[in-house]
Amino acid sequence: MIIIMFGLSITSSWGNGHATTFRALCSSLHRRGHRIVFFERNVEWYENNRDLPGPPYCEVKLYDDWKEVLPAVREHLSDADVAMVGSYFPDGILALDEVLASNVPVKTFYDIDTPITLTRLREQGNTDYVLRRQLADLDIYFTFTGGPVIAELESDFCVPFAVPLYCSVDPERHRELPPNPDFACDLSYMGTYAADRQPKIEEFLCAPAQNLTERSFLVAGPQYPGSVKWPANVRRIMHLEPRFHAELYCSSRMTLNVTRRDMVMAGYSPSVRLFEAAACAATIVSDNWPGLDTFFAPGEEILLPLDRADVIRYLSGYDDSELRRIGRAARERVLAAHSNRERASEFEQAVEIAQAKKTGSSTVAV
Repeated sequence: MIIIMFGLSITSSWGNGHATTFRALCSSLHRRGHRIVFFERNVEWYENNRDLPGPPYCEVKLYDDWKEVLPAVREHLSDADVAMVGSYFPDGILALDEVLASNVPVKTFYDIDTPITLTRLREQGNTDYVLRRQLADLDIYFTFTGGPVIAELESDFCVPFAVPLYCSVDPERHRELPPNPDFACDLSYMGTYAADRQPKIEEFLCAPAQNLTERSFLVAGPQYPGSVKWPANVRRIMHLEPRFHAELYCSSRMTLNVTRRDMVMAGYSPSVRLFEAAACAATIVSDNWPGLDTFFAPGEEILLPLDRADVIRYLSGYDDSELRRIGRAARERVLAAHSNRERASEFEQAVEIAQAKKTGSSTVAV
């Protein structure tokens, strides 16, 4: 297939989780023989932090002005089999109108921020990147969130076909590696600052660090304000390029995962960091949310503390062999169900079902 995508970014992972998601999906679709053209608006903060300017698995169309790139957009849509507009794409509303007015056989929206999108649609009726009126004309609404949200999208928002397309991991990039002394620590956390995540970082990382002064901790990620006070045994890395992510996970005795409030409230919204860490056989310490146990078995494949005391107990009471067992069990689970190869297959199946619905065919592979 020829697949045209419009996304927040694929060339820069700085301060966003979209790039790694698009990279994993596009690389696997490319390996399966599909051709991808990716439209991305050239914005300053990504241009200054572009860690993959030329992905080998898709043709990137960087542009500065939507009106100027519109002829190229229409030309590519005229030959496309599938078009996808991603959430937070800066010209998302305009791009969706172009897609919906085109003759592309399968028209899709990929919501990497489903709980945020639905909150805004419920409260305001629209978002900056998709309008409620556009939903009914889609062929597929791909969503990062599963569970009850799927039925809500179809019943309350008139989406014809909602499909969970969770983030995924590329096993070639995220795998078990020898520890790197530069990233060695007892507990790490990687993520961009978010005000609603910070209390959990304080509880599950900073408080244990204050209690266990002989242990080492590491936080990697940008945009943390100067008002955040880190304990002396917490090392900071302002931004860690994706090529070092696996080394960080493999060099941490445990790694922390915390979730945005909207994602917790919706449930069934695993982050890409969760799958990437698991693919590296990292032992994950995570906040809990509805549906998490459908992705990992608590106590066997992931550790779910109630408070700082549990994290301190993990750090002090679990030996390395037990931590390795938990991490490797998580790795087996992720490689079986959440690799980018699996996501590409799910994408293809959804497209085939959507095509069959439009043509009235009953011969759909499942």
